[in-house]
Amino acid sequence: MPWFWKPYTSDVTSFIEAMKAKRPTLEDEQQRGRSLLWDRHIDLGAEEEYDEARVPQQPYVYQTRQP
Repeated sequence: MPWFWKPYTSDVTSFIEAMKAKRPTLEDEQQRGRSLLWDRHIDLGAEEEYDEARVPQQPYVYQTRQP
């Protein structure tokens, strides 16, 4: 490897590394924000009730039902 060769880092990578250097708690904040929206306990009993209450969709939804 030549002595003048320098490993390439993109602008985006250098920006993210600089942001993480300025705010070391950034990843923990992201984890907490993610857990607020996505990490939820699933109530299996409620899921089962939802599945039982589901009404099958008609083959063609815009057609009125025939008696």
